[in-house]
This record gives sequence, structure tokens and C-alpha cells, in this order.
Amino acid sequence: MRRPSKRAVAPALFIASGTTQYVGAALAVVLFASLAPTTVAWWRVTISALVLLAWRRPWRQGLTAREVGTSALFGVIMSGMNITFYESIARLDLGVAVSLEFMGPVAVAVALGRGWVSKLAGVVALAGVVLISGFGLDVSSPTVAAGIFWAFLAGSLWAAYIVLGRRIASSRSGLTSLSIASVTGSVVYFPLVARDFLGAFQSSELFWTVLGVAFLSTVIPYSIDQINMSWIDAPTFALLNALLPATSLLVGAVGLRQLPEPVSIVGLVLVSVAVWMASRPAPPRKLIRE
Repeated sequence: MRRPSKRAVAPALFIASGTTQYVGAALAVVLFASLAPTTVAWWRVTISALVLLAWRRPWRQGLTAREVGTSALFGVIMSGMNITFYESIARLDLGVAVSLEFMGPVAVAVALGRGWVSKLAGVVALAGVVLISGFGLDVSSPTVAAGIFWAFLAGSLWAAYIVLGRRIASSRSGLTSLSIASVTGSVVYFPLVARDFLGAFQSSELFWTVLGVAFLSTVIPYSIDQINMSWIDAPTFALLNALLPATSLLVGAVGLRQLPEPVSIVGLVLVSVAVWMASRPAPPRKLIRE
């Protein structure tokens, strides 16, 4: 029997990554009753940093100063993405927040695409976001408006995460770079949580939940991301991102009883379709014989 190709295995890994990531996000929402969203996100990054440092030992890898600097920048982006995403899901349903955040990958897919299809994909994505945010949400609510702002900011950082992460994973060990990135994110954003980060030790149950969020939302899915990024190109990676809004919607409905409005489901489908359109490979150019 032929061994499955890396490209064939990538979607299965991506589904596993998305499932663990949003199960972790559902647990994080529960934690928001005891800890601030930024604090939960910081602990998520910090715990993953400790795990990845012990596993990868980047100081033994002979990385150049430029490679360390690039990984550090990746960490600032990745951790900022986590913090802003948690701020959004503290105010919006999980599936809606992910759908709005998904404009980041849409922008990457459109930018990497060629021809009229990629432009049409942008229009379809915009229509999807309008359906989600314009009709499925009460945008007059300050809480909802803030959630939308955080979701779009998280999406912008997600776009940068895809572009820079793909470059790192294709040139060297993505997991080693991820360990450096996690440490950097923990250090850079510590001032934001310096006053209340010890709140995670209020009880053993609370800390074990924080630990579970770190493994489910960062250690496992981001390690899988680095493997996938080294296997497939950026347009394909953007295409597979289309699985995430549906995954988050399912996890939110089952785990948090966050049932979406029908119009929001339509918007989610349009966003996913937009990424599929923008990620399709461009047709080969025809050669004209003279």
C-alpha cells in the first residue's frame, strides 16, 4: 500500500488542530469568570513556552541572530493574536468571533491569488462579514462593538502569522522557532498581566484548566501548524483555514450552547467559500506560438 502523501495528510492534521484549538477556546471562555482574557492568553503562551523550551532546546540549534530575531517577531505577532482573540470571544460568541477574525486569512488568500477570481473572493468575503456582523449582531451594543474591533485586530495579526510563519517553517525548524516565539511573547506581554497573573493559582482546579487551555490551544495546534506550513504552500494553507469557522461554530454550539442565528451561518459559509475561491491555483498561462 502506498504511503499517503504529506499533502493528503495535511487536511486531517488541520482538522485535529482546529478541534483542539477551539475546545481550548471554549475552556478559556469558562475561565473568564475568574481571570481576565489577557491573563488567560498570557498563561497559555507562557506554559507553551516552558514546554517547547524543554522539548526543543533552541540554544543548542546554532541559530543565527537574524533567525532568532525573526522568531521573536513571530512571537510578538502570535501572542498578540491570542490576546486579541480572547478579548473578542469574551464579548462575542466563539463562532462569530472566529468568522470575523477569518478576514485575516481571506486577505492573505486574496493577496496571493491572481486574476478576477481573487477579487471576487474579496467581495464574497465582505458579504459574509456583513451578514455576520450587520444582521446577526447588535452592533449598537458597546460590548459587541468592542468584540468586533478585537476580532478584526486578531484577524490582522492572523494574516501576519500565516505569512511570517510560512517563511519560517519553510526555511528551518518551525518548532524550534515556535519555542523562541513563545518565550518572546511571554516576556513582551508580561507587563499587561503583572498585577493579576498569580490569580491562576487561586485553586488547583483553576490552574489545571489553564494548563489544559495552553496545551489544547497552543502547544498542540501551533506545533501542527508548523508541520503543515513546512509541507504545503501558503495558498493551500489558506484554503485549509476554511475549516476553522465551521469547527469553531460546532464547538461553540456543543460546548458553550452558543447557537448561531441562521443568517450568521450563511455569512460563515460565504467567508469559507471566499477563501476556497481565493486559494484555488491559477490556471496555467497558454503559450502563443508565433
